[in-house]
This record gives sequence, structure tokens and C-alpha cells, in this order.
Amino acid sequence: MLQSLITSKTRLKLLIKFFVSASNRGYLRGIADEFNESTNAIRKELNQLTEAGYLIREEGEQKVFYRANAGHTLFGSLQGLIHNFLGVDQIVDQVLERAGDVEQVALLGDYAQGLDSGHIELLVLGKELDSAYLLQAAGKAEKLLNKKVSLYLKAPDPLKSKIVLYSK
Repeated sequence: MLQSLITSKTRLKLLIKFFVSASNRGYLRGIADEFNESTNAIRKELNQLTEAGYLIREEGEQKVFYRANAGHTLFGSLQGLIHNFLGVDQIVDQVLERAGDVEQVALLGDYAQGLDSGHIELLVLGKELDSAYLLQAAGKAEKLLNKKVSLYLKAPDPLKSKIVLYSK
């Protein structure tokens, strides 16, 4: 769906990276390594997104960092679009509906780092959770989204990155 609207794969990856969570940030060489792409391709897209006002450019630590501009009028819409594209909203709604006393739902792994790898990892914390329902919901979500879904009931070790999607 989103690939037909945004034809640049690099731009789509950057939008996912920065708009899956407003706290995500990155610098040119780090993003190029992460995406396994040339710095020139990344630089071009970062410049265009910054000029359009979607990203903020910050200098520090001898590097130039980029992050989503949460003050942009389309920030909420873009973030919602990215969440819908990834299918995160549907999974969270399913989990909260019938899983028990859910205290927190967090996105882990590649998607928490803004990478569309096709493997969604969710951490569900709470008391008296219905693990059988959660496993069933993960299976349904996999078929619906055509992506692998892994659910964790305790934080895996090591935990690289985490984006809290719901907190009580």
C-alpha cells in the first residue's frame, strides 16, 4: 500500500525509522550502515525531508543528527500512516481487548529501530495475562498483516530498543 504511494525505498525506510516513534534519531553514516545503502542516497533523502520540514537537523557530538519534527502539522497523520502500514495499531487493539490486565505493550526489535524487516516483536506486560489468547492473536495478526509476529511476556535479554505503545 504505502510502497505504491512512496516509490523511493530509501525514503520509505527513513519515514518508518523516524515516524514509528518520535524519539528515534540517527546520523548519516549510521543510517547508511543500518539500511546497507550509500551515504549519498541517504543524504539526498534526508535533505529533502528536512527541507520539507518533516525532519529536524541537529548538530552535536561531532555528528549531525536527524529526528522527526513532532511540531509539523502532518506529524500525527504521518505517524498514524506508518503505524497502520506496519499493522501495529491492529495488534495493540487485539491485545488490549481480551488479553487480561495489560499494563504495557511495547514494540521491540527492528521495527522499534524503524526498520521494516517483516518481523514484528511485541512485549506485553501485565498481571494474569491470557497467554493462550495472546498466541492465538499473534497467529491471526501474522495472517492478516503477512508479517511474522513474536510476542514476549517478559523482556528478552539483551533488549536493544523499545518503543512503548501503551502504558496503564
